[in-house]
Amino acid sequence: MIASVRGQVTAIAPDGAVVEVGGIGVLVHCTPATLATLRVGEEARLATSLVVREDSLTLYGFADDDERRVFELVQGASGVGPKVALAMLAVHTPNALRVAVAGADVKALTRVPGVGPKGAQRIIVDLKDKLGAPEEAVNAALNGRAVAPAWREQVHSGLVGLGYSAKDADEAVAAVGPQADADLAQGRTPQVAALLKAALRTLSLR
Repeated sequence: MIASVRGQVTAIAPDGAVVEVGGIGVLVHCTPATLATLRVGEEARLATSLVVREDSLTLYGFADDDERRVFELVQGASGVGPKVALAMLAVHTPNALRVAVAGADVKALTRVPGVGPKGAQRIIVDLKDKLGAPEEAVNAALNGRAVAPAWREQVHSGLVGLGYSAKDADEAVAAVGPQADADLAQGRTPQVAALLKAALRTLSLR
């Protein structure tokens, strides 16, 4: 595998750049953000991932190793090939993708060309435990705090806003947790409105 290339940039196109390595011009496909950091005539280093097909060898380049790692990991999701993976990184940073998957944010993922609602839901299910925690969650863990999924925070805030105590809100959110987990397991995004109603029913039965 070609893990990286370093050399003078000899050409830049809308979808890639040519980097001269040992006298050979290597075409590297990149996101617009990565291409924006390159200058013709200047030396550059790109982390790379080589995709091998029966009829082609295609090299993809990235600003750093984390971006390359995410590019390779997202291809583990159903329906995601290298072109869609690169499009995902053209729209979202690696951390933004982690946030979208961790928060089951279908809307964020459908901003990627070629990814529809059903595809986004499959991506969330397939990558849930593969991309790693978002930076915010890692930082919170280091500080001894836990970060709740987006739906938990929204339902909790809604209950508190309706006059319930934080303790009651915590218990109600915990009670509807299995419903949200079931949605995620089936590739659906937990609906905050439905979870809030379920939480209110739980509180009314107490």
